[in-house]
This record gives sequence, structure tokens and C-alpha cells, in this order.
Amino acid sequence: MSYLFSPANLGQVQLANRIVVPPMCQYSAHDGLISPWHQAHYMNLALSGASLVIVEASAVTPSGRITYKDLGLWNEQQMREFKTLLTNIKTFANAKFGIQIAHAGRKAACALPWEGGQNLAPDHEYGWQTVAPSALAFGDSYPPKALTVDEIHEITQQFVDSAKRAEQAGFELIEIHAAHGYLLHEFLSPIANQRQDEYGGSFANRTRFLVDVFREIRAAVSPHIAVGIRISATDWVEGGWDLPQSIKLTEILEEFGCDYIHVSSGGLSDKQQIPVSPNYQVPLAQAIHEHTDMPVIAVGLITEPHQAEAIIATGQADFIAIGRGILYEPRWPWRAASVLNEQISVAPQYLRCAPHQFKQLFK
Repeated sequence: MSYLFSPANLGQVQLANRIVVPPMCQYSAHDGLISPWHQAHYMNLALSGASLVIVEASAVTPSGRITYKDLGLWNEQQMREFKTLLTNIKTFANAKFGIQIAHAGRKAACALPWEGGQNLAPDHEYGWQTVAPSALAFGDSYPPKALTVDEIHEITQQFVDSAKRAEQAGFELIEIHAAHGYLLHEFLSPIANQRQDEYGGSFANRTRFLVDVFREIRAAVSPHIAVGIRISATDWVEGGWDLPQSIKLTEILEEFGCDYIHVSSGGLSDKQQIPVSPNYQVPLAQAIHEHTDMPVIAVGLITEPHQAEAIIATGQADFIAIGRGILYEPRWPWRAASVLNEQISVAPQYLRCAPHQFKQLFK
């Protein structure tokens, strides 16, 4: 059996293979509610052959959305619609489903990406006042408001409440978004966090918010639900959050019962210098993997089956997230199974499409 198609666990969630669809925002919601686009999109991904699909960043509060059309999980109606979505999908597909919960911080209140993606003024029809650890703007964005300690505690509770709704909706995994320059990442990085209180300055203070959010969520939901964290392992900016700090954070999170770490990078500063190339983030995942027994998910320009297989086989990571590649090629896992001569479960409605030479691989 290939490494990529071997079974493995994230926490108590059993997965048939090591292929994960990571969260990718669709900017197609209304008042945070799923739309027909999401219904089609996630059914499609559920039938891809990936063992786990993580639903896009869903805001824990309306002001935590990247755009006004982001999904949300701040109220009961959103929870009920997610529950219906999962029920419908599970009628036809056996992929496990997780959800990423998030607060965009100073990178909130933006135009849709295909309409420019720029930060909108607080008085714009689709804008609002953003918040952050410190009143420091991202690039040429409008300045955010620095959060008070009471407001930090309020957002912590919003994360916990959203996690409880995720459990009610039927998600088997919850991913806390602490990457890509959004609020929890902003607290981690000394570039965005210049506070002088218990949430700024030292490593312990800058990680306090994220650690508190994780610990309170872990205590609030069933142990059967996997709770993990997505981080940017480095800001790719001198003096910012970096790999040694990410390793230290991972070790702390493991002690508190974190089920996995999803390793991405960047997104915090417009001064970042990212050496983009195939596997460009895999060395970050590998370095973290060497310091933890937690499963590590690698992501970033992993596009070919043998490439993904080698990452698992050589112990650089435990799971492979295929993002943009699976949007372009929604049956990527089918191709990987044929290339690696492995069997893969396929919806019976699609069995007839298997090329004759690969029919024995589709079940």
C-alpha cells in the first residue's frame, strides 16, 4: 500500500487516506449563511476521494469576516443550515467533514477578491471598523482599533460558542485559524502585536490568546471531535513570527491536547518575501514534524501524486492538503490512486467513468 493511501487518524477521527481538502474561502454567503454555491461546491469536494474536507473559514462574529460574503457560525440559523448541508452530503459521500473557525482581525472588511480585494472604509456599504492587537494597519488598509482585554475575552467566547455550534451541526473536526495574518496570527507576530499588557511583548504573552482559545474549545466540545490549529510557520519577514517560535508553540499545544497542526506560512505583512516553488512550505512542516508527535498537515504547491507520496514516505508530514489543485482538478485523488496503483472508493453513479485499465482500482 502507498503511504498516501494508508489510513490514519486525526485525534479520534479515522481517515481512509492522507489527502485533505484545506479550507478555501468562496465568498458566496449571504449573512454568513450557506448558498446553493456551497451546496454544489462541498458535495463536489466530498465526492473527490479525499478523506477529509475542511469547510472554509467561517467567522465567529460578523466583524470577523474577511468580506461581507464570508460564511459564519455565529448564530443558530447558520448552525442548522450547516447541519442540513452535512446530512445531504453524507447521503452520497463518505468523506469526513471539518470546519475552520476564524476572525479576520485587521484583514477584515475587504472587497471580494474578484472586485479588487481592497480593505473598505468603515463607512462603506460593505465595510466596518476592523480590530487588531494594536492599531497598526496591514499595508495601506484603514487603521484597525486595538482590542481591549475585555474584548479579547469576548472574542475567545465567540470562538468557543462557534465550536459548540460546529459540534451541533455534525462536524467531526474543528480547525482554529491562526494563520495568514488574521486575528490570532496577528497576536502571535511582533510585527502586528506591539501591546504592553499580558497579551503582548514576550512569547508567552503573544501566544496567550491562541492558547486560551484552544484550551477553552478543547474543554467545550466532545473528545471525539478533533481540534487542530492552522498556523503560518513564518511571516517571511525579519523580526516577525518565525519557525523556531512555531516549533515552540506546537510543543505547548501538544501538551494541552491539540490533535494536529496544519502548516502554512505568510499573510501577515505586505513586506513578506516568499520563495514560491513546488514544496516551498514542506520544509516548514518537516521541521515542526521533527519536534512533535502530533500529526502534521503539509500544504503549498503540492500538485503531483508522486510528490505527495514522497512527502509522507520520507516522514516530512503525515497528511497532504491539496487546495488550488483540487479546485482545478476535482478528482485529483482518483488520478493519484491510478498513478500509485491504489484502490479508491468512488460513488457508484461514477463507476462507469473509470478507464478500462484502471477499473480494478475503483470500488
